[in-house]
Amino acid sequence: MKISVIGTGYVGLVTGTCLAETGNEVVCVDIDENKVQKMRNGEVPIYEPHLDVLFERNIKAGRLKFSTSLSEGLEHGEIIFLALPTPDDGDGAADLSFVLGVSEQIGKIIKDYKVIVDKSTVPVGTAEKVQAVIAKNAICDFDVVSNPEFLREGFAVDDFLKPERIVIGSSSEKATELMKKLYKPFVRSGNPIIIMDEKSAELTKYAANSFLAAKITFMNEIANYCEKVGADVDKVRIGMGTDSRIGKRFLFPGIGYGGSCFPKDVKALYNSGKESDYNFAMLDAVIKVNQKQKTALIPKIKAYFDNDLQNKTFAIWGLAFKPETDDIREAPSLYIIDELLNNGAKIKAFDPEAMENVSNKYGDKISFSKTMYDAITNVDALIICTEWSIFRTPDFEKIRKNLKSQVIFDGRNLYDIQDMEKEQLDYISIGRSNAFKS
Repeated sequence: MKISVIGTGYVGLVTGTCLAETGNEVVCVDIDENKVQKMRNGEVPIYEPHLDVLFERNIKAGRLKFSTSLSEGLEHGEIIFLALPTPDDGDGAADLSFVLGVSEQIGKIIKDYKVIVDKSTVPVGTAEKVQAVIAKNAICDFDVVSNPEFLREGFAVDDFLKPERIVIGSSSEKATELMKKLYKPFVRSGNPIIIMDEKSAELTKYAANSFLAAKITFMNEIANYCEKVGADVDKVRIGMGTDSRIGKRFLFPGIGYGGSCFPKDVKALYNSGKESDYNFAMLDAVIKVNQKQKTALIPKIKAYFDNDLQNKTFAIWGLAFKPETDDIREAPSLYIIDELLNNGAKIKAFDPEAMENVSNKYGDKISFSKTMYDAITNVDALIICTEWSIFRTPDFEKIRKNLKSQVIFDGRNLYDIQDMEKEQLDYISIGRSNAFKS
């Protein structure tokens, strides 16, 4: 099939590359000429495990091409994916200006039947808006389909190639059959293609992400309460997770969720509720608790150093909002960095992938290290913000020799309390009886 993907951000690039991998002819369109030229030269603009291999293979095979011309993309594809940004507009609502702006251009350009697919995460009713905007100028038939993505950063290629489910929101039998044909190679193991109306498909994505965000936030609340009463959140988590009605996933406490999806999607659903005169009281609490949780380590750090962080130097391991990505959007590490800088502290940071992005934000306000051990050289304490695998079994002897204060503040609960006691390190984590007693 001939496919075009408008927008080569995280979702668009993974979508285009993976669709090319199953033999489709794909053209990805982006207005950034420099970015398009780099992609033509084989440069992957984002870090995502395994994407580079598929990217290179499909470019060489001629199945994956790039263009700055929307007209070229629309002429090529029988199915047109819109993978455009829907950022927070500042008030919590999703900004649809990119989606609707391109939709208006589509209506002026298309000359034969197309299936226009909303791949971006969009509020309920967006498909109707896209339909209306295109119809103002279109001289041919077309259909608009909602096909939300469920890609986890760090696992996006596997999630696309082996999806748990595919959701298609469409009221058109013709468009539905084309979408089912396109996705058939991805569900050979029997996972479902779920057909529903457009509004239900749009809401499904928001509902799924908001539920997972609420699950994370609930465990963070439990962790904070554990610290008050002397309970151990790890034991509580295991006791809860063995209940099949609850499940084990998303029960790990920490310093809050970040990234491009959960924060934006929860706010957007909450805002959509307000627009429909419905108050998502639970989502309001999730937003507030998560925002506070991002700096949950700061009071612990201040207490340990008697509220004097002036000229103290902290090593930070992990800057990305989660492992296996270079994405720093809404990353808890940034909130911790801001608080430390505001209190006169200095920072040495290390992350396997995200240091360039953080450097673009902070410049020379913080320093960056080539290795995780370079970061802890001659510092007062270590702070862990992201649970990269390389941090799970470190050389604790090196850590002891380099840390002036012999203390680790762990925002991801990577280590066992008893192990830290044996290592003779003060260890302060989330929701557990910590080795350090203030």
